[in-house]
Amino acid sequence: MIAALIFAATYFVIALGRLPGLRLDRAGAALLGASLMVASGTLGLDEAYRAIDLDTITLLLGMMILVAHLRLAGFFALATAWIARRAHHPLGLLAGVTLVSGGLSAFLVNDTVCLMLTPLVTELTLRLRRNPVPYLLALAMASNIGSTATITGNPQNIMIGSFSHIAYGDFARALAPVAAAGLLVMVALVALAWRREFFTRDRLAGDAPPAQVNRALLVKALLAAFAMVLFFFLGQPPAKVAIVAGSLLLLTRRLKPERVYREIDWALLLLFCGLFIVVAGMEKALLGPSALAYADRLDLGSPAIMAATAAVLSNLVSNVPAVLVLKPFVASLATPRLAWLSLAMAATLAGNFTVLGSVANLIVVQRARSHGVAIGFWSYFKLGAPVTVLTIVIGVWMLT
Repeated sequence: MIAALIFAATYFVIALGRLPGLRLDRAGAALLGASLMVASGTLGLDEAYRAIDLDTITLLLGMMILVAHLRLAGFFALATAWIARRAHHPLGLLAGVTLVSGGLSAFLVNDTVCLMLTPLVTELTLRLRRNPVPYLLALAMASNIGSTATITGNPQNIMIGSFSHIAYGDFARALAPVAAAGLLVMVALVALAWRREFFTRDRLAGDAPPAQVNRALLVKALLAAFAMVLFFFLGQPPAKVAIVAGSLLLLTRRLKPERVYREIDWALLLLFCGLFIVVAGMEKALLGPSALAYADRLDLGSPAIMAATAAVLSNLVSNVPAVLVLKPFVASLATPRLAWLSLAMAATLAGNFTVLGSVANLIVVQRARSHGVAIGFWSYFKLGAPVTVLTIVIGVWMLT
């Protein structure tokens, strides 16, 4: 009963985003829940330490160090300038934003891609005298869809890659086509929803914002990124590759390491550590063999049923906690590989359903607001709901 209460209270705060009346946020709630699992005797301290999946934490940290170097080198500003130089029509601009956001999110963690690109895309669209809202919606949704393609695309895929031991290349071969089809569907729906913006003879007017680039740092970071992806596909352990590449980037005479450390999302790493322990306590106290047998009864091995379950749960408590809740049920299946892929696909694509569905969405909305651009809940939902339903249906069809 104590473990159930701790688990429920932790996920309640995570679903709300903050404890009402207090300043306890998601990361703090996960840390508090983990501490209470130990304090209550549900888990011993050694069990809590073992519950933390260090491969996931290590891979995330390495990717964050790489992305920090790319941002400080001016890579994301350069990518935005590339879009502006080649887009001569609003549809071209939409396609460019989608391609850059989805493409980068396939290999870099999508939350960080949105964090870097949102102010740049906002400034670009305003300078080109366009309505920034559809382009920002495309940025957020493309980052979620594109991140479906690989293990390193988003935090939940990173966890699934560690839990499932599916090779990086096998994961990409299964889900990259789903991501590509999803991006095409999303572009079509955005264009239809904003017909006046995109079905026009107007040409883009205005200048692209200048991009300040540190060429030496950019070359170094890009070489590390290409080498990292190459070793991923060659079958090397992603966590080892990412942390080695990230650590080597810190060998520099000019860039102060403190600037890199400020770019790392330490709260996200803390959230993961806490959730690993909370879920481990729940598994130990509540999930015996009879409870895990429900996975077979519910037929969670079916892509359609797994996708529906993951989509609903992801929109109740967010996708990372949803994956952790479903993990023991998927792991108990006789042949879990297809279930892991279905979970990765649906938990990620479900993030587009509402503005609260993923951290990437919230980053775009909050950073756009700081630049004077408001994106309301309903304006997001009117596009996000059909995009989510269609992309998940396509994903289930392609995996079946």
